[in-house]
Amino acid sequence: MLPMIEPIDKPQKDLVRAETLRYVRLAADLYGRDFAPVPIDFDLKGSSAGMFRVRREDARIRYNPWLFAKYFEDNLGGTVPHEVAHYIVHCLHGLHRVKPHGREWLAVMADFGADPSVTGDFDLTGIPTRRQRRFRYRCLCREHEVSTRRHNTMQRGEARYQCRLCQGQLVPAS
Repeated sequence: MLPMIEPIDKPQKDLVRAETLRYVRLAADLYGRDFAPVPIDFDLKGSSAGMFRVRREDARIRYNPWLFAKYFEDNLGGTVPHEVAHYIVHCLHGLHRVKPHGREWLAVMADFGADPSVTGDFDLTGIPTRRQRRFRYRCLCREHEVSTRRHNTMQRGEARYQCRLCQGQLVPAS
């Protein structure tokens, strides 16, 4: 079994926080307005190095401390401006009027002088990842495997899904 990567330590987290704040201040200078410091969490797992998340009025950036540990410089120079750009677009335009990596986000990335690559291609060896459980469902013509999220949505009665081939409703396979 391969050894697991240790997540970044406090001094490295402090560097990531400082770089995040530097980009927020840069945006303030570029756009002539103040932006509140964005809360930062180091609780992201899986294959994503960073994520900007808004729930109701709570906007925050989440970073993956294991991917940062394995690829610290790449993420400091790429992931940090990427996620701060999402935050700035949210502050300037709101999230419901723009595409996640649309022209507004691309413009902020250009103003930052940052690479507008949307995703990183990281080797995940030694990184803890989340595995989605799959659930068996059937329709009139065959069996399907659905993700945990879709399964839970169906179980709560919030959505129904149908087969693209036979148009039959998906029901749990016995």
